[in-house]
Amino acid sequence: MSPVILLSIILIYFSVLLGIAFYTSRNSSNESFFIGNRDSKWWLVAFGMIGTSLSGMTFISVPGKVGLAGFGYFQVVIGYVIGYFAVALILLPLYYKLKLTSIYTYLEGRLGDTSYKTGALFFILSRTMGATLRLYLVIKVLEKFILEEMGVPFEATAIIILVLILLYTYRGGVKTIVWTDTLQTTFMLLALVICVGYILNSLHLTGSEGWAALQNKGYTKMWDTNPMGKGYFLKQILGGAFITIAMTGLDQEMMQKNISVSTIKGSQKNMLTLSFLQAIVVFIFLTLGGLLYIYGMSKGGSFQHVMVDGKDQLQFLLNGKNIAGDNIFPELAFHYMPPAISIIFIIGLISALFPSADGALTALTSSLCIDILGIRRKKGMTEQQQKKTRLFVHYTFSVVFLICIFIFRKVDNGSLIDTLLDVAGYTYGPLLALFVFGIFTSRNVRNEFVPIVCVAAPVACYMLKQNAAQLLHGYQIGNELLIINASLTFLLLLLSSKKGRKDTAHN
Repeated sequence: MSPVILLSIILIYFSVLLGIAFYTSRNSSNESFFIGNRDSKWWLVAFGMIGTSLSGMTFISVPGKVGLAGFGYFQVVIGYVIGYFAVALILLPLYYKLKLTSIYTYLEGRLGDTSYKTGALFFILSRTMGATLRLYLVIKVLEKFILEEMGVPFEATAIIILVLILLYTYRGGVKTIVWTDTLQTTFMLLALVICVGYILNSLHLTGSEGWAALQNKGYTKMWDTNPMGKGYFLKQILGGAFITIAMTGLDQEMMQKNISVSTIKGSQKNMLTLSFLQAIVVFIFLTLGGLLYIYGMSKGGSFQHVMVDGKDQLQFLLNGKNIAGDNIFPELAFHYMPPAISIIFIIGLISALFPSADGALTALTSSLCIDILGIRRKKGMTEQQQKKTRLFVHYTFSVVFLICIFIFRKVDNGSLIDTLLDVAGYTYGPLLALFVFGIFTSRNVRNEFVPIVCVAAPVACYMLKQNAAQLLHGYQIGNELLIINASLTFLLLLLSSKKGRKDTAHN
């Protein structure tokens, strides 16, 4: 498939997004940008958020993990479903009761300005790293399989992608993204189903025969019963639940779309619908992953043990190249499947990329403007002045995204979904602890200790994770890292707290 044709398809796709952005951003205001005027339809938000919650990381990394880890990732997904129920029943009623624009203003009213700013900064840190990890992965694929052959370097690819995202988000914000996410989720799911159908057809398998082939290869194995390993099912389920509570319920990007729904019942329907839809979609992605490895074997690929830096490593080799992990889907789609599938793959990939990247850029802009700069509460600041500040922040975050993408290129380990979950464990732990402390205790924090505690706990958890096997007789810390981090932060907040309760939450 000609790189020029693939690039043309991407540009046409962006033209459609720009058309939607132009239509939805007519007569837009700062209120439209931040919360979509609170008139979004719950079913529209729920469907579009599938793309936001999954991203290009799921599109590439989740199928890639199946060859070595089977369906083990679905243990985490079960935890996700539990976490969505907690968000719908505990956090959403709180946000709607207080009529929040930024969810972190709850911390201001309950715990004070220092806790408020600290929580917002941890969100900004975590979402910046998470979004740029997802963005980097897709840019790497576009650069490797399309633009590199045209002589376009990685750096130029990253800049072009970010400029395109800016073009359709800088005006409409949430009001635009609710609609663009819906379009992009539709294309992503169509690409997923078509790719599964193509592989089954090319292998001359029915759906039931394909499932039997996955079982015969051991790819459908899900449950890990070794309590000392990272993949132990209780660790994965509990970790998944708390990851969802933190990465969805305490995340301005995800909640910004939810609270744009006019009623709490609609928002709760959105959240619970999303939980089940996401589980189904991830299950299909895992099925695709197993089928990709079987398809690769039909083309001559095989698993082999290879010594890398003195360590034995199991690799999936095809024509002498290791394509296990993040490489298998793009490698097979571009080099071993028909041109039509290559086109469908690239449409699905960019559709998976942009719901997470554009939403993150908008949410980070909102959080910095509202939580840190306080533009909504500055007396005498006109709508036009607020807009000018918002645009400057929006552009600044684009530059920050670019810097982070270049950094991640240096530390790429080949399976970025594990890196993403680790980042969430370190950065969302303090944020989760602050909210738990505010909701479930009647004590006040000592503001001078809050930033110290919220930095010290993740550092201590990092040291523990690095040395857990030696200190804990072979025990490995997995997705429960978030729980450990939040628990330690909560304990330190409790030990340094004082009696009394403050409840003057601001909008």
